[in-house]
Amino acid sequence: MAEWANYAVVPGSGDPGAYELYESRFGAPGLDLDLLAGPDVVLPFVRGHRAAHGQWRDDVRCEGAVLVDEGRKVLLSFVQDGPRTCLRHRAAALELLGHAWPGWESRHTYDGPAELRAYLGLDPEAVRDPQLGVMAGALIAPGDEELAEDDPWVTAVTVGPDRCHLVAATGDHPIAEGPALLERLAGAPDHGRCGLAVLSGLHIDPERRRVGWWLPGAQAGAYEMAARWPGWTVTFWRDRWDAHGRACGGLFTPPPVDRARALAEVRDEAREHWAQRRDETALAAVDRAWRRAVRTRAPGGTG
Repeated sequence: MAEWANYAVVPGSGDPGAYELYESRFGAPGLDLDLLAGPDVVLPFVRGHRAAHGQWRDDVRCEGAVLVDEGRKVLLSFVQDGPRTCLRHRAAALELLGHAWPGWESRHTYDGPAELRAYLGLDPEAVRDPQLGVMAGALIAPGDEELAEDDPWVTAVTVGPDRCHLVAATGDHPIAEGPALLERLAGAPDHGRCGLAVLSGLHIDPERRRVGWWLPGAQAGAYEMAARWPGWTVTFWRDRWDAHGRACGGLFTPPPVDRARALAEVRDEAREHWAQRRDETALAAVDRAWRRAVRTRAPGGTG
């Protein structure tokens, strides 16, 4: 099974129309860890991939992408699986990324490859699949083996002040289902509250007709979800899972994150990743980013 990644580079001339595009059939896993080696390693690494000749993978098949604008020093990227997508490691991964690319503006693209195309002045709709409907995740029952994982692939959905449901995060984010989600949850198992480091979350306030949602990965049309909830107020919290906890009155309370431990674990994962390629320059860059991070005061927020 392919796990496609796209890589776009805007040369130092700064002309977005002159961008280069590359691809890798199995490039998405590990993309987070690739980037932690910094621009001096990543740019030659990217340009060593197969040229895509302007053919972008769509937002269904593209599971990770990066855009490097050399002239403006802008880095855009997203992944669907990696340290950036789990609560335990996201803030640490983004912090290390900032130290690996000093002087660069780094942004996560919640709308996947479409957002990269928009940056380049290209039509974002070209990577949409108009034939594909919403892929709804299965409802998770208490005791499901997935819930025993450190980073369970589930979405916490809280409803009102007293209901908490878990949905498998194997399709679209539940926000994409619109109000029909409430009907699907009517007879769903109620978990009472969620204290897990889930993949994403959603809170529904039926009385006030308000919805808030978050995720650390990407969702096609992420900034347009209000259109799927006509008559509702929809707030996209991006990766701020703490906003979910406040909105639901504590029904969702993930475990606290140990910053020092998370930084070390992401560093070790990146070192193991680059050691397999025997790239001493990359290993040194990862260590350098980690040392900068541990000398730096913990940043506010989640990254």
